[in-house]
Amino acid sequence: MAKKFIDIMDTTFRDGFQSVFGGRVLMDDFFPAVEAAKTAGITHYEFGGGARFQSLYFYLREDAFEMMDKFRKIVGPDANLQTLARGVNTVMLDTGSKDLIDLHAKMFKKHGATTIRNFDALNDVENLKYSAERITHHGLKHEAVVTMMDLPPGCHGAHTVEFYEKTLRDILDSGIPYDSICFKDASGTSNPQKVFETIQMARKLLPDDTHIRLHTHETAGVSVAAYMAALEAGVDGIDLAASPVSGGTSQPDMLTMLHATKGMDFDLGGLDIGKILTYEKELQGCLEDYFVPPEATMVSPIIPFSPMPGGALTANTQMMRDNDIMDKFPEVIAAMQEVVEKGGYGTSVTPVSQFYFQQALNNVMQGPWKAIAPGYGRMVLGYFGKTPVEPDPEIVKIASEKLGLEPTTEKALDLADADPAKSLENWINVLKEEDIEITEENIFIAAACQEKGITFLKGEGELNVRKISQMKADCKEGSKEMSGNYTVVVDGQKFSVQVAEGNADIQVTAVNGESVAPAAAPAATSGEGDPIKALLPGNVWKIVANPGQSVNEGDVIMILESMKMEIDVVAPRGGVIKSINVATNDKVVEGQVVAVLG
Repeated sequence: MAKKFIDIMDTTFRDGFQSVFGGRVLMDDFFPAVEAAKTAGITHYEFGGGARFQSLYFYLREDAFEMMDKFRKIVGPDANLQTLARGVNTVMLDTGSKDLIDLHAKMFKKHGATTIRNFDALNDVENLKYSAERITHHGLKHEAVVTMMDLPPGCHGAHTVEFYEKTLRDILDSGIPYDSICFKDASGTSNPQKVFETIQMARKLLPDDTHIRLHTHETAGVSVAAYMAALEAGVDGIDLAASPVSGGTSQPDMLTMLHATKGMDFDLGGLDIGKILTYEKELQGCLEDYFVPPEATMVSPIIPFSPMPGGALTANTQMMRDNDIMDKFPEVIAAMQEVVEKGGYGTSVTPVSQFYFQQALNNVMQGPWKAIAPGYGRMVLGYFGKTPVEPDPEIVKIASEKLGLEPTTEKALDLADADPAKSLENWINVLKEEDIEITEENIFIAAACQEKGITFLKGEGELNVRKISQMKADCKEGSKEMSGNYTVVVDGQKFSVQVAEGNADIQVTAVNGESVAPAAAPAATSGEGDPIKALLPGNVWKIVANPGQSVNEGDVIMILESMKMEIDVVAPRGGVIKSINVATNDKVVEGQVVAVLG
């Protein structure tokens, strides 16, 4: 009897990169490994979409559409190239209008995609309907998704086999066109028995010829067991990655699964161990200069208590390193459990996982529920669709007050479609104002990435890749004698200092221009007003108030950008702004005085 053929999708170049490097891998560095994968006989790849779309514009100064074109050229016309989309969000963190959802499918088809895996983190089927229609309209295969995870201990009401059956029935009853069905567990927390029963349920419910897949991560240490359970239950495809971007926060390694299924009646994509070894050796060479965060290679036993998906974990830790708050990471992960419990049990996958993380970060840095992350707040208020269970009423009330929004039961697509800021016309006008060429690609880049997309299109994007050679060079440079002008923060106050060798005459100047004696620096604003400090590190995105302006308690003085959030800096009381101590685009640190209130 012939072995059952199991289709293997190689996630190395999308989810693997996202899970290990936060998506920050340059295309010319990894393309030789794509050639090696093709030589190894791999024909099904995840090659774009999801967070790997925005990361190219945010951190790499690269165009995702150009990368997709070049990838297709390497693997040839017959390979199945798959991307990841988030229903009404497509590849954005916010919801999109009908025009933007249509443009997403059109552009991804144009630039080489074969299949789009399409999910909604809330399992709200309403959020899949229109995107599915446009995906199939543009000639792409549509893989409809049910998102999975295990709830933290003591939580009930969703993420059971019965819940997934209801979601799957809703997909079928809605008439959504699909070519395959995927059960996606981005946090890798679904226990193997539940996986077995879920795939078994789907196998009975769906037509016999339906292709069923399982996607998971090794983050919680149960992914191989989950895949083995899925194979026994009748799954048709699984996702695997290649070393060094396999295991840990990523998918299980191809060689690991080949070993795990020895002697069983499964043919894993016709993969040959020798050829995969050659491919992985090439990939390791391509990535040898990339810094691998230690958390990317670890299995964490606490992840089921605070479900942080592998694909988002390293993206967040990279941002925490960039902002020098990595020491807070254990506290943030611990704080996620309460955030999940009170948020309505949306699946911990982008964008909801990012909302969970941002709110947990706020709770750690600013105090529990003192500040509401905009995405989290809008989610519990219903602006992203219907959560699996009702969010905590007290949190809904806080979110409504903090964000100035009323709860809604309107469909997320209808709300987005009615928003002029999400129209094609708006983004065409933005491109005109910035004197940027108006193409469908540029319109979508601007809409999906907003300010950072515009920055990229103007040729001003930031390169932020962690390479070992550069880190060593930076460390060596930092060990030399220092001289020149530097900015330091002392007791929460920012000062410009001049550093020179020997006994040179130097000066210390407060950032707002007032010259002070070095010993007296911490007391510079004493008796002259109340200092207003940044509660999180980040960049100054917008200054709202000016010196001399009267403000009331709670008025927004400026807006910081931190960890993909816009953070309002507000007046703690009524008064007059004495000084604004920073400028737009300045980097600020936690506790830095950004304004003084008289």
